[in-house]
Amino acid sequence: MIPRGVDPHIPNAARMYDYFLGGKDNFQADRDLAELVLSVLPDAREGTRQNRKLIGRVVRYLVEAGVRQFLDLGSGLPAAENVHEVAQRYAPDARVVYVDVDPVVCAHGRALLAGPGQVAMVEADARTPAAMLGHPAVRELLDFSQPVAVLMMFFLHLVPDEDEPQKFVAAYREALAPGSYLAISHVGSDTAPERTTRITDFYRQANQPFCPRPRAEIEAFFGDFAFIAPGLATGLGPEVVWPFADRDDMLFLDEELARMGYAGIARKP
Repeated sequence: MIPRGVDPHIPNAARMYDYFLGGKDNFQADRDLAELVLSVLPDAREGTRQNRKLIGRVVRYLVEAGVRQFLDLGSGLPAAENVHEVAQRYAPDARVVYVDVDPVVCAHGRALLAGPGQVAMVEADARTPAAMLGHPAVRELLDFSQPVAVLMMFFLHLVPDEDEPQKFVAAYREALAPGSYLAISHVGSDTAPERTTRITDFYRQANQPFCPRPRAEIEAFFGDFAFIAPGLATGLGPEVVWPFADRDDMLFLDEELARMGYAGIARKP
């Protein structure tokens, strides 16, 4: 049954991500456009899986750094090793709020999180930080006078420049207490420009644009936060060894694809 308000003929970025992960919450239009992406990036499916593993490693690192509050913006459809599952495995008292503007994503999220607990799924627009940070469900679970980890994983490259991502990310940084963290993964535009241009063109058919950015613009999202070494790293393959990475758990990808992604964690002084 197709949920109310959902047009199955318009490809959806969240459902395409689900398809790359091998999920079943997608329609033919999503699969068709995802296959076009795969025609340009044959390893995109593996790259998406690696990004999912990256999220788990980031969360584990943050828990081990003492973080107990997580705000996952543009969370997407639930998948294996969700943020709350990883966080609460290592810290049962961890609290997690997922935020997504897609009603289907939120419906799936609420179904997964049915029942009371330390986790919430909030249907809100992450591009409007004042409204999102003031949402009752967010305020109920998260105390912004204490450190919070804000995750923007595989999210900002689906936000066009006209939505002023630098401005709203800065608003989140300003709202955080000292000792908070910002984690971002973002597709870059400076490693394989021909490929990223073609994929950008494909995404014109989808509900959200694809907006890869050069390294300098991605680095600017972190403002004056202090990077965890080695800073903004490129690549999802095992040649990148962060303090939160497990070399044995990382697979080699097509070298160009591996270097198309940037990721980093930074701490508010």
